[in-house]
Amino acid sequence: TGSLHSMQEGEVFNMRYQVLHKLGCGTFATVWLCQDTRRKIQVAVKVLKSREGFAETAQDEVAFLRCVSCMKKKDLAGENIVCLLDDFRMIGENVLHACLVFEVLGPSIRCLMGNYTAQGLPLPFVKKSLQQVLAGLHFLHKCCRIIHADIKPENILLYGCSKRLQRLLMDTLGCDQGTEVRLKGAGGDLGNQLEESDLMSIEVKIADLGSACWTYKPFSKEIQTQPYRALEVLLGLDYGTPADIWSTACLAFEMATGERLFDPQPGKYFSRDDDHVARIIELL
Repeated sequence: TGSLHSMQEGEVFNMRYQVLHKLGCGTFATVWLCQDTRRKIQVAVKVLKSREGFAETAQDEVAFLRCVSCMKKKDLAGENIVCLLDDFRMIGENVLHACLVFEVLGPSIRCLMGNYTAQGLPLPFVKKSLQQVLAGLHFLHKCCRIIHADIKPENILLYGCSKRLQRLLMDTLGCDQGTEVRLKGAGGDLGNQLEESDLMSIEVKIADLGSACWTYKPFSKEIQTQPYRALEVLLGLDYGTPADIWSTACLAFEMATGERLFDPQPGKYFSRDDDHVARIIELL
């Protein structure tokens, strides 16, 4: 499975990034909140697992993020895509780890949904957020020629434009391991702590280009997380940028209602993909 680098608080990455605490942990990487001692700002450092396949994936991710940064400079668009600040390699337990340095963003839409009641998020916020997701995808598709290939609530991160709002997001929501949600501090429901006006001030950014591919060079037949997988991908056909739009529509439904549009399950005589296609046909 590849090993994750074990870090201690206070340790310094690359003679520059001092570890404050762990922000999260996923299948392929851990993310650490660090103090950039040169720029005097806080950053998020994503340390990828060590394994040959992962090293290649990391190189691809860096290439996509650099393309995004380059196109941002030319176009002055793309503010809805997470920003890569630096990347480096680090030796840990005799293996090389690829490390990516990002701006610090808040928790994900998944975390926010976990702290609201089952009826979904307020519709004005859903519309505003989706507008930003679609603007980000338009920039990725048209300017960068990149298919994100994994749009889902976990990969849309919240961002407070003011320091107060950013602190509120970081303090109120503590999210780790994707769907496992816990609230930090007293006060319970985030819905009670974030005023409607605060919620409408939150921006969103598309994160995690670890599964992305170029529009002219798809890497893999199977892309996307199952509930958000487009029909053409389920059928094993060629796919393009519309696959991201399908996932965004599934995301829209989930944000608005608190329920997944498709939640396919395998049965005794059929696969999860078969059930997924059947559910799509049934809904249409």
